[in-house]
Amino acid sequence: MFYVYILQSQKNNQLYIGRTDDLRRRFSEHNQGLNTSTKPFVPWKLIYYEACLNRSDSIRREKYLKSSQGTRLIKRRLKNYLYPFKVV
Repeated sequence: MFYVYILQSQKNNQLYIGRTDDLRRRFSEHNQGLNTSTKPFVPWKLIYYEACLNRSDSIRREKYLKSSQGTRLIKRRLKNYLYPFKVV
């Protein structure tokens, strides 16, 4: 399995989107500060993931979620989590 995941920094609520074939290992690496792009924002919390059967699908999904349209989808899908007190 291949995973596309979203992490949220517990330091400043910043989101990070990534992909991996071993979600537990990769999450641990992020929280240990082994990734230079996420190290300044440790600790991280896993807030969302999707599983794909092949690598190319996970690559395509990650690229989509990082696009402006994908970011809007994430914000809609996680609206109650990201904005729990916002009245719509």
